[in-house]
Amino acid sequence: MPLQCATQWDALAHVYYDDQIYNGYPASVVTSAGALKCSIDKTARGIVGRGVLLDVARHKGERWLPPNFVIDGALLEEVARAQGVEVRPGDILLFRTGWRTKFVTDGNRQEFMSAEPGLGLRSIPWLYEKQVAAVASDNWAIEAFGPTLFGEDPNAVLPVHMVLIRDMGMTLGEMFDLDELAEDCARDGRWDFLFVGPPIKFTRAVGSPVNPLAIK
Repeated sequence: MPLQCATQWDALAHVYYDDQIYNGYPASVVTSAGALKCSIDKTARGIVGRGVLLDVARHKGERWLPPNFVIDGALLEEVARAQGVEVRPGDILLFRTGWRTKFVTDGNRQEFMSAEPGLGLRSIPWLYEKQVAAVASDNWAIEAFGPTLFGEDPNAVLPVHMVLIRDMGMTLGEMFDLDELAEDCARDGRWDFLFVGPPIKFTRAVGSPVNPLAIK
């Protein structure tokens, strides 16, 4: 069973740099046999809490954001204020780019995998200030990805992953289908809800499929 080919969570053992994963554990604890530390089963008791959806694509008047579009903290704050929703400590933040919608519309796999819009490094201070517990999106890597990142470092490999997961201990969710939720939130004007998204308890796995629910 593929663990990270559709809607999924990344475990805290998912990435590393300077030979360390989250909490200072050596990267050697993750091998082909799995992760001895920070594996996804450690969070399998549940990821449940107040969820907030920020529909960045809708705010920009787009069906989907353009390729390589970088979302910073100022834009996230702008969207939250426009929607009239407050992001609070411990929230599970969902942000919609429309990138999944684009893929299921045009089927352009190459562009989907190589040029997605998403978070940039300048979003991280805002996420830290808000004390967000987890972040998920409808793209495949959370962060902007491509050869030109509008001032970001094009040579770094998944830098937002490295800081959010490795340094801050934040669980990341990818390829969430947010379209129906976005339409519902736009109709009733309420952008927060009870989010329920427990990963499957795969021992030593660095990620897991998830069937998330938003309950109003």
